[in-house]
Amino acid sequence: MTASRPVQEFFSIGDVCQLTDLKPHVLRYWESQFRFLNPAKNRSGNRVYQRREIELIMLVKHLLYNEKYTIEGARRRIEEYRRTGLLKSEARFALQKETIENLAVELRTLLDILDGKIPVEDPGQ
Repeated sequence: MTASRPVQEFFSIGDVCQLTDLKPHVLRYWESQFRFLNPAKNRSGNRVYQRREIELIMLVKHLLYNEKYTIEGARRRIEEYRRTGLLKSEARFALQKETIENLAVELRTLLDILDGKIPVEDPGQ
């Protein structure tokens, strides 16, 4: 019998930056621009994000960076998703799409290493 790994419930801003490939100042700015991005704070006053908020961050990132919406346009689009009941599915889709794109980049890099296009550094040096 194998024990399953516990699912992480809360993420620090550093964790979210690593997961989303965004800088902390970008996340803080988006919090000021999108009222639904309002992470709780722990006893120390540090931001604590939940998975749902990470999905919404990925949706905002997708709308701004991939779809080329303005901040106001992204707000309107997200409100439209909310009104039509598609917000949760669109946010999950954005997270899944980003994950697949990141995996594709990593696989291409791995293939380049295997093909000898990228030299492998010896960790013993």
